[in-house]
Amino acid sequence: MAVPARRTSKQKKRQRRGHIKLQTPNLQFDATNGEYRLSHHVSPKGFYKGRQVLKQETQDAK
Repeated sequence: MAVPARRTSKQKKRQRRGHIKLQTPNLQFDATNGEYRLSHHVSPKGFYKGRQVLKQETQDAK
């Protein structure tokens, strides 16, 4: 059975795990709607790259 010859120090352990963390989502300001959205995603109102690609459904239609 493999056994480490030396104990891993706190510093080495933390250096190894330094990249494991939460990342903030990449939000972009959409000038068409004046809202923030994820980059490379359609906005909640259906706009992408300044033009409307999805129709906005109203609550009456449902």
